[in-house]
Amino acid sequence: MTKLDGKTVIKSALMLILGFQSFGCSKEITNYATSDHGDNTLVQPSYNDSSVLRNPLNGWVMYAARTADESYWDTEFYVPDLGKKVKAIDYASACYVRTSWASLNPSDGVYAWNDSTSRIAKLIKGAEKRGVPIAFRIVVDGRDQGANTPQFVFDAGAKYYLENARFPDRKTPIPQDPVFQRYYAKFIEALATEFNDPDRTAFIDAYGLGKWGEAHNVIYEDPATSTGENTERLKEEVFNWVTDLYARTFTKVPLVINYHRLVGHPASWGAPNANSDKLLASAINKGYSLRHDAFGMTDYYQSWEKQFAKTWNYKRPIIMEGGWITTGTHRYWIDPSGKYREGHPEDVRQGEFDASAEAHVNMMDFRVGGETASWFEKAFTLVRRFVSEGGYRLYPDELYLPENVNRGAEVTISHRWKNMGWGYFPNNIPQWNYKYKVAFALLDGNNQVKKVFVDTNSEPSNWLIGNPVSYDFKPTVDLPAGTYAWAVAIVDTSKGNKPAIELPVDDEVTTEGWLKLLDVRVN
Repeated sequence: MTKLDGKTVIKSALMLILGFQSFGCSKEITNYATSDHGDNTLVQPSYNDSSVLRNPLNGWVMYAARTADESYWDTEFYVPDLGKKVKAIDYASACYVRTSWASLNPSDGVYAWNDSTSRIAKLIKGAEKRGVPIAFRIVVDGRDQGANTPQFVFDAGAKYYLENARFPDRKTPIPQDPVFQRYYAKFIEALATEFNDPDRTAFIDAYGLGKWGEAHNVIYEDPATSTGENTERLKEEVFNWVTDLYARTFTKVPLVINYHRLVGHPASWGAPNANSDKLLASAINKGYSLRHDAFGMTDYYQSWEKQFAKTWNYKRPIIMEGGWITTGTHRYWIDPSGKYREGHPEDVRQGEFDASAEAHVNMMDFRVGGETASWFEKAFTLVRRFVSEGGYRLYPDELYLPENVNRGAEVTISHRWKNMGWGYFPNNIPQWNYKYKVAFALLDGNNQVKKVFVDTNSEPSNWLIGNPVSYDFKPTVDLPAGTYAWAVAIVDTSKGNKPAIELPVDDEVTTEGWLKLLDVRVN
């Protein structure tokens, strides 16, 4: 840490303004000009602009195919900029598995995560062993990918649509069908019983209907016979049913939905549907956050998507997924932006990065195979830029602390926080319910916590780039006489006020996560 000039402890001058009234409790203030620091010492922690932070709803998401095994998490990529190989997981804050309902629930009441020998269970365990939480999207539509819904559901009488008789296993369930809804609800309830745990689960991509589970091209009736008269009614009924289901069962884990211009609609392409805003707003009001699957696709991610993201910036976090596949399945060089050259996936990576910056996303994607390889082999500068510029990076740049206190006395701590990232810390989402707060601790000579003081008025979701936020906090120090050290952290108040958020600093941080600040004598 630095103390004003990096080496010298400088006491702030006592303000002698007649009539000045100090704050009687922790209070957010715009600057320190109105705060009396008395004999407190200014501490300025050293900011680290390149550290990879594994914080919730922040940073890179590493994808894994449903067919991957545990060893996938140790895949290495050569980085020319570094002259060595690195593991993508070392840069990731979450691991995303887009899989089928059938793979997780092969028969009624049987769940793959309970079978330690199953591929999916090993994949989940592998991510957990490496300290990275999992995220899911569960796909049910069978038109492109085969049997995504378990056969036992159809055997029980669930209605379905078969697009091509040559592929009888590619059944797509009709989502308003009561048999489908009964078994799907049972499955989601079981999934939540296992994964409604923020320590294990980063987020749930909580819609899953439509082609690839992307919330568009949803089948409600046979397109050959449907007149479309029921579409808006069925769309809203099914949308409310599925979002209610996830919101009811996943109460502790963030939920996200694709902010598609045709969300829940039978089409994938076209002008925005008039009801899309209303449906998405209803999900957001139930606690949903946002993601989109077409970043960098400029004919797909257009003005409607950009404006929707802007409307919800700093109210709900946004997770991005790139739209183009650069490894042979997409002709990405025909993108109407004209910025992508054939044979240059790094151009697409730049387009995704630029769109992410504009949308202020919290998370970007390392998709499987060549997409991840191109980030490390051809666009590693952008990987590092997102680490240092994207999402949220919270740290206290100025703290005024006392070096001598009398036992039982009230003290004043002034602290100012900066967010150096373009995203925001979503402490306001219902699943978190403002549980993260700034706390100060007094540590003994062995870095053991002797007392924790939580500033309940501190609110990290208000800390936005370019807008430092300051607080005065007045705890009472009631410890035996002796020498201690002040320390600070952003703690999880639902878990006994334990440090929960990594801070981008170069100064000493204890094994529990407390940033050490200054020695203090209790008299």
